[in-house]
Amino acid sequence: MEQVNVGIIGLGNVGSGTMAILAENGEQIDLKLGFRLRVKAVCSEHTEQKKIPEALGPVLKTNDWRQLVSHPDLHIIVELVGGTQVAAEIVNTAIANKKSVVTANKELMASSGAELWDRAIAARTNLAMEASVAGGIPIHAVLREGISGDRIVALYGILNGTSNYILTSMEKRGTPFETVLAEAQRLGYAEADPSNDIDGIDARSKLAILSALAFGEKITPSDIFTEGIRRIGPVDFEYAHRLGHTIRLLCAARQTEDGLVLSVRPALISTSTILASVQGSYNAVWVKGHFGEDTFYYGRGAGPLPTGVAVVSDLMRVAREIRDGSPERVSPFAHKRLGIYKPIPVARQKRAYYLRFRVMDREGIISALAGILAAKHISLDAVLQVPSENKRDLPFVITLEPTTEQAVRQAVEEMSRLDFLLEPPLALPIEPPL
Repeated sequence: MEQVNVGIIGLGNVGSGTMAILAENGEQIDLKLGFRLRVKAVCSEHTEQKKIPEALGPVLKTNDWRQLVSHPDLHIIVELVGGTQVAAEIVNTAIANKKSVVTANKELMASSGAELWDRAIAARTNLAMEASVAGGIPIHAVLREGISGDRIVALYGILNGTSNYILTSMEKRGTPFETVLAEAQRLGYAEADPSNDIDGIDARSKLAILSALAFGEKITPSDIFTEGIRRIGPVDFEYAHRLGHTIRLLCAARQTEDGLVLSVRPALISTSTILASVQGSYNAVWVKGHFGEDTFYYGRGAGPLPTGVAVVSDLMRVAREIRDGSPERVSPFAHKRLGIYKPIPVARQKRAYYLRFRVMDREGIISALAGILAAKHISLDAVLQVPSENKRDLPFVITLEPTTEQAVRQAVEEMSRLDFLLEPPLALPIEPPL
């Protein structure tokens, strides 16, 4: 075999970035491989309107992904359409046609990746998904092979660049959430419907994949406790800073005596931690190993070229196997078989908590709130109030000694019925030193 032929389905940002890298870096890629990696066919909804780099040479264009997947001369199919329904059809059909698959599809891999890998093994093909999490950070390779000799005890990540851009912009400039979100949409960081990003859904899929790699358990994304960032405002950063903390949308996976606890939620983290310094649209993953202890991975979490690098790197790895063979392939999930995850309710975990209130000021507010907390056996740590002239919308914060999430939820539910509150209290965990 003189070359390995590739077909790309989906020519959006990531598809275009992938083609640009294959065109501009083709000579270096071929030198590293020792043979040619050639894009022979492409497919998208409006392929005729897409510009294909001349350096790729003659390329078959089609609007029908079935024509591409069944093409007899193609060895690897790159799925970059996103979503799950059509993407699943593409991947399953490619495997049925004995094609290896490279994908950047986090939703599909989070929900069905283990089953797709089993089908790929049965068909003696490959499935690679490095680009599905954290764009240009090779975190899959790290967990799959780089530190596979360790036993992971915890994994923390900032895995959604849109949310991190919004939070860090609010933090730097004191700009309201809605204003920064609109700015992120203008700059292309956020979609017209930003729900997947700001409600934590995108990050949840990514955490499900990384947790499968790190802990060897098959994770159902809906089992992960998830909260978004819609209620975070500049005032929360002001109070967090007074406490020596900042706020990030934190993806957390922790191995406990009871089992694996997973969550995606805004949390206070100490400004002394390296995760607190992650700004803008960057991503980061902090892995704690039993033997190797702490390792940290940082880089662009999205974008055509960083994500394209991950796609092309996967292409090269799969192409080597097709060309030279591999006596024992490493599963994309780092384990021969994934165990069954038994969800451990996040409500069991104990943390210190940050409670932020907005009230119409009057006598007896603190005593009323303290009474509810005391009835739940929750101890106050401190009460903080930034001076404000607006007594009709007065923010203040109560921090709590470590207690269970369940107790905090019960207290917040009861507090929400108090007539002096303008909105339900905002409860955020204060993470211990990471």
